Amino acid sequence: MSKHDLNLLVILDVLLAEGSVARAAERLRLSPSAMSRALARLRATTGDPLLVRAGRSLVPTPRALELRERVRRLVEDAEAVLRPAEKLNFRQLVRTFTLRTSEGFVENFGPDLIVRVGRQAPGVRLRFVQKSNKDSASLRDGTVDLETGVVGETTGPEVRVQALFRDRFIGVVRMGHPLSQGEITPSRYASGRHICVSRRGLDKGPIDEALKPLGLEREIVTIVGGFSTALALARASDLIASVPERHTGALRVGMHSFSLPVLMPEVTVSLLWHPRLDADPAHRWLRGCVRAVCAGQPADSSTRESTAEADAR
Repeated sequence: MSKHDLNLLVILDVLLAEGSVARAAERLRLSPSAMSRALARLRATTGDPLLVRAGRSLVPTPRALELRERVRRLVEDAEAVLRPAEKLNFRQLVRTFTLRTSEGFVENFGPDLIVRVGRQAPGVRLRFVQKSNKDSASLRDGTVDLETGVVGETTGPEVRVQALFRDRFIGVVRMGHPLSQGEITPSRYASGRHICVSRRGLDKGPIDEALKPLGLEREIVTIVGGFSTALALARASDLIASVPERHTGALRVGMHSFSLPVLMPEVTVSLLWHPRLDADPAHRWLRGCVRAVCAGQPADSSTRESTAEADAR
C-alpha cells in the first residue's frame, strides 16, 4: 500500500477547483481548521505551496496548475471504479461468452438458450466448447466463462456452483428392440450388448457396480466418449445405451426409453463459474438464462425484459 493518504487527492481536487480553503471545507463538510491542516499536509507531500495568497484570495502556483487536470482525472477514475455497476442495456450488449459443456447439453438445451439470448441481447454470441474433463483450469485462466456438469473431485475449491437440475440414468434402445417390450429385469438388461460412455475410456462404471451384487455383468461391446454418440449407435443397432434422462431428452426422440432395473443414485447437474465473474452483470444475466432454459421457462416477449433485469441484479 502507498505510504501516502490517497484521500488527499480528493481534497486537492476540491481546493484547486474552489481556490478557497473556506469554500473547499464547506463542500467537503470539514471545518476550516481541518481543511487548513489538510492543505499543510498537501504542501509537505508535494513540496510545493500549491495555493498562495494574493490579496484576500488564494491563487494556484504553476505546480498546482500542472496538477489540476491530472488530479481531476484521477479522482473521476477512482469514483468510477468504486461506483456500483450501471444497469445493462441488453439490446446494446456486444460480447462473446464461452461455455464448456457436454455435447448432449448443447444438443438438448443449446437451441432454446440461443433463442433466449438472441431475443434479449442480439449482440451476444455463445461459443460452445467440448468438455473433455472436470478440471477447473479453463475457468481459472478465463478461457471459459461458464461450465455445466457434475461437480467432481477435480473441481477447484474456489469455483462457484449452482445446481441446475437433478437427473437419473435410463436405458435407451431403438424402436423394435427386444427390450422395447415386456418387463425389464436386471437379467434381461444385463444380458444385452451395451455401450459404455466414458470420457476416460473406462469399461466399467456405477451401473456395473450396481449389477455386481446381483451376480450380473454387462457385455460392453464398445466404449464412447459422449452420450450423443452412444444414442446414435443405439439408434442404428441392437446396442443398449444408458444415458441421463433430462440431459438427452431431445436426442432420444423416436427411441424407446426405460428405467434401469437396478438402483442408481440421481446426479446433480450444476452451473460452474469463477468467482471473479460473480458480480459481473452480463455474466449474471447469462447464468439466469441458462437456469431458465434448464427449468423449461418460456422466452416469450412478455417475460423477456423482467426476466433479464431480475437475472442481472
